[in-house]
Amino acid sequence: MKKISVLLFLLVVSAAIYAQNVFTYKKLPSVNIKDLKGQPFSTDSITNNGKPIIVSFWATWCKPCVRELTTISDVYDDWVKETGVKLVAVSIDDSRSVPLVAPMINGKGWEYQVLLDPNSDFKRAMNVVTVPQTFLLNGKGEVVWQHTTFAEGDELELINLVRKLNRGEEIK
Repeated sequence: MKKISVLLFLLVVSAAIYAQNVFTYKKLPSVNIKDLKGQPFSTDSITNNGKPIIVSFWATWCKPCVRELTTISDVYDDWVKETGVKLVAVSIDDSRSVPLVAPMINGKGWEYQVLLDPNSDFKRAMNVVTVPQTFLLNGKGEVVWQHTTFAEGDELELINLVRKLNRGEEIK
């Protein structure tokens, strides 16, 4: 009987901790990375005047990453006009492949703000394990949703979540 009581207590405590973590939004950590020109950039300066922000971790060698950013690029201007959303693409390419980032962005015509995280400091701070990994931030800069991988149609879910944020709805 004692074992069941202890087990039940641990189960209730675990559920309470899980629920607290699920519904607690977190801000982006403050990490120093670089912009495309190699200048220092602090991640706590990623803002969008109270509008939603998409932060996408990607790499030049990651085909799903490139597909995701290219797919969004095709509709990005419309998204910005409709919702004011801002996309920040964070390359996790290491020092050997960082030189490939700018030519790829220029070749694809991506209009996003692109940042470089060659030491994976921001990646680690955000607990990114695989790419692509996309985060959605509300107007307060709090992470309200995240998604890994990419399949055609995922961009539709993303823009619908941005629209919900703009209407003041919570993301669950």
